[in-house]
Amino acid sequence: MAAAASDSEQLERHLLMQGLGALEAGRSRCRDCGRSPLVGEQVHLYDTRPPRPPDVVCELCSQLREGPPLWSETVHHAEHGQTVRLTRRIA
Repeated sequence: MAAAASDSEQLERHLLMQGLGALEAGRSRCRDCGRSPLVGEQVHLYDTRPPRPPDVVCELCSQLREGPPLWSETVHHAEHGQTVRLTRRIA
């Protein structure tokens, strides 16, 4: 019976770690400090060399950068744009 409990605990740990890895893979991080920007925070994208994508820099670290960013955008929730919207019915 103890072996069955141990196997299920190992499976739970494996699934938890797999889920955390999937969440981490889709997350943007600040190029300078490694922090994940919060929802509603402004992130700034700075130019890098052509083969690489632009550097994402958080609001705090952007103060330390020399030049202006290419553009800035607000961090949205993962479900942004997927909410249900009420619409008026036309007869």
